[in-house]
Amino acid sequence: MPWTYDGRMPSTAIADALATWYRAEARDLPWRRPGFGAWGTLVSEFMLQQTPVARVIPLLEAWLERWPTPSDLAGAAPADAVTQWANLGYPRRALWLHRAAVEIRDRHDGVVPRDVDDLLALTGIGDYTARAVAVFAYGDRHPVVDTNTRRVLTRALEAKAHPAAAHRRDLEAMAAILPASASEAAIVDAAAMELGQVICTARSPKCGSCPIAHECAWLAAGSPETADTRVKQARYEGSDRQARGRILQALRAADPDPVPFDALIAEWPDRVQRGRAIDSLLADGLVSADGELASLPR
Repeated sequence: MPWTYDGRMPSTAIADALATWYRAEARDLPWRRPGFGAWGTLVSEFMLQQTPVARVIPLLEAWLERWPTPSDLAGAAPADAVTQWANLGYPRRALWLHRAAVEIRDRHDGVVPRDVDDLLALTGIGDYTARAVAVFAYGDRHPVVDTNTRRVLTRALEAKAHPAAAHRRDLEAMAAILPASASEAAIVDAAAMELGQVICTARSPKCGSCPIAHECAWLAAGSPETADTRVKQARYEGSDRQARGRILQALRAADPDPVPFDALIAEWPDRVQRGRAIDSLLADGLVSADGELASLPR
């Protein structure tokens, strides 16, 4: 019978198995090492959104070497943040991170806040990132839920192959399996994400190696291929995202010199799409206009 959240604590078996597995198998990642700090944790969480770990690590290290504190980044130009973001994709994250750094400097004396509500008030920070910083940097007890965690919970507790769109009930479901101890709860939070990243993957789950296979409702039901109702992202090739990326690439290459708007990816085959991409970058604040000239934001 698939489990649904009703306010009662389920068996501790899932949490115990996750914690035991994580202590033995967790990958050695920079943000998991002692002393990494709240700022490093916050930057890593911004970078890891929809970006593979292997691409993030070298750029994270370079970012923290250049801007080791929020105030260091706040004192830089937004254009520097967009340029340093390099090939991570979704460059609005760089602009949001810069704005968050300014807010941390101005509202919190340059110290990343600990309180979840204070973190949620910063630009670009949602439920996941706020709780990740509070738990993994400060050691507080909160449910931390990302896409990987939702997949693990959906399969283990609801016998479905794919999670639905993010919802408040995801936090309730994760909270229901967390141990009372804050330090143990942080391990279970991290373990659920790790399991979804390396074992309970979206396309080819390694159920034979899963530490909670004996507790998994989906596996017990025969691993049914239930419908994936989430909105699918459009392919990158030929998309507005690709056009936006090419425009920013051209501006980074020319920085600090501006580029005439007419010269920006002039070879792009779809003129309407090119114009739409430029307009969207202007609206997002990722491109600044000075008459007929474009540049990175100043």
